[in-house]
Amino acid sequence: MRGKLILLALGVLALVLIALTFPYPAHAQSYQCRLPQRIDPVPPIQPDGPTIRTPISGYTLAVSWSPEFCHDDKSSMQCSGRNGRFGFVLHGLWPESNGGQSPQWCALTPRPSADLIRRSLCMTPVPWLIEHEWAKHGSCMSKTPEGYYRVSAILWNALRWPDADRLSRQDGLTTGDFRKAFVASNPDWRASQVGILLSRNGWLKELRLCYGRDFMPTDCDRRSFGPADSAALKIWRGL
Repeated sequence: MRGKLILLALGVLALVLIALTFPYPAHAQSYQCRLPQRIDPVPPIQPDGPTIRTPISGYTLAVSWSPEFCHDDKSSMQCSGRNGRFGFVLHGLWPESNGGQSPQWCALTPRPSADLIRRSLCMTPVPWLIEHEWAKHGSCMSKTPEGYYRVSAILWNALRWPDADRLSRQDGLTTGDFRKAFVASNPDWRASQVGILLSRNGWLKELRLCYGRDFMPTDCDRRSFGPADSAALKIWRGL
């Protein structure tokens, strides 16, 4: 078993290193998604903080639960329904640093091409966010937006999602129940590697999936892990 895990880790790391080197577009895992024929130009992103270059110790894959985000928004591609319905969507892939501030805002260029943004919309259905995540996070781990989103897509497409609709109807649902359901859908993961972010009222907002430097799942720190398994959890279905 240990030998198989080592081979798996090496295989994932090899794929990610290739993705960081070659500019392939990201192929997204869609959830009832129809790509628009065209997208409006994205204005240049302005940094909201200083440039920080620190050693990378691991990564967080931040995954939003779209119905909760769209609770009060019906106009955007993500929320209007004109381009399909979205469940779990990629917020971003974030490099992390042990014992200090995480790297951010390492470069604003090159900017993602319109083609790359369009191809990524079933994974991240917000054009400006695609450029923002590259500039704030991706530029600290890849030389190109294409490499960054290729890595994101490799991790994204390796995941399988639990039935959030069924879970939302479960009496006494807890964050531990959700973590167990995620692990059941992704046997290579452990519950300790699945962080959860809730709203003030206990509704599911995001998952924070924790990876080591080798891009294999690793235990989340206390901040990323979020509420204990006993915490009550509600899931908005968007109906």
